[in-house]
Amino acid sequence: MSSPLTRGQVTAWRNAVFVTFALSGLAVATWLSRVPAVRDELQVSTGTLGFVLFGIAAGSIAGLTASSHIIAAIGTARSVLASLAVGALGLPLAGIGAALGSPLLCFAGLVVFGLGNGVCDVAMNVAGTANERALGRTVMPLFHAMFSGGTVLGVGIGALAEAAAVPVLLHMSVVAILIAVAIAVTVRFYQSERHDEPEPAHDAPAETWRSRLAVWLEPRTLVVGVLVLGMAFAEGSANDWLPLAMVDGHGFDNAAGAVVLGVFLVSMTVGRLGGTVLLDRFGRVPVLRASALLAVAGLALIVFVPVPWLAVAGSVLWGLGAALGFPVGMSAAGDDPRQAAARVSAVATIAYLAFLAGPPVIGVLADQVGLLLALSTVLVLVAVSGLVAGSARERRSAPVGAKPGAERG
Repeated sequence: MSSPLTRGQVTAWRNAVFVTFALSGLAVATWLSRVPAVRDELQVSTGTLGFVLFGIAAGSIAGLTASSHIIAAIGTARSVLASLAVGALGLPLAGIGAALGSPLLCFAGLVVFGLGNGVCDVAMNVAGTANERALGRTVMPLFHAMFSGGTVLGVGIGALAEAAAVPVLLHMSVVAILIAVAIAVTVRFYQSERHDEPEPAHDAPAETWRSRLAVWLEPRTLVVGVLVLGMAFAEGSANDWLPLAMVDGHGFDNAAGAVVLGVFLVSMTVGRLGGTVLLDRFGRVPVLRASALLAVAGLALIVFVPVPWLAVAGSVLWGLGAALGFPVGMSAAGDDPRQAAARVSAVATIAYLAFLAGPPVIGVLADQVGLLLALSTVLVLVAVSGLVAGSARERRSAPVGAKPGAERG
């Protein structure tokens, strides 16, 4: 194992991971904020735009699949630098495609963006879990709250760019350059994700691509993946369907439906900011089970109770309940520094299936039974997440400065 880190090194590393999550959120929101303008520049149908947007999903899955091998080869710092910088440069490429009226070039830019985003997602979460072990306290929800803060900043900049009629290509290019420069400075403060990994025995087998793929056969990794799948489904389905559910199911107008989504997002951010105290005091398993109960209660109010103000209260409970599942699942996957990248990659890939499959699944069900009843699927999956929360039980090494042998169990 390498030399122990100082408290200053660990704190600087934590702050660098904060910035990384915020930059990732900024990159995502920069694109999302200009989708209507891109559609106008491309002059395509909604169906063709859907094909273009699929580029992000295709690239992300490829990035998630390759991420553990990339991290094993070059480490988290270089992986974050390369993936975030290259991914951000996919934005102006997509902007060029929009400016030229080329859906294929725009699609290619989004594939590059998604590829970088997928690798960065895993690498920054591996860095976050390693830093969390070094600190000896829960910080992963705060990292994910910084991602949310980055998305808010990105949407705000995008709205201003739209109002000022800034061309998409110029907007994307400026943001991409800023992200590339910022991450080049930020990763200088990263430490090795293997800082607390014991020296392998002389006869210990070397880590290979086969051993990294073998984590997909580990029962705990798969169950943690199921936990995160349900919570990611809860988060993603709210982003996609909550405003429409308020409009079609509870009689809200379009503006009020958007406000309810804002209530959900604020609740989720509050849950992440405040959840660190609860996690350190009570542990992951009780907090995750309570989170699942809150989300189930909130969804039940929205789906089954035809009272508008109770539906708004349900969105608050839903947001609070969905806040911690993804970040805590990442922490659980990265508890053991050995094969942490491979396990985080596997769990993140499972979670992304929820983000990809959620919208069409709920949409198909909504055509048959109505949107509110279709959302009961989310309720069931969140309940399953609560039932398997025991898989996330802590297995954490000693914090910096602790006496040898000190562990949090």
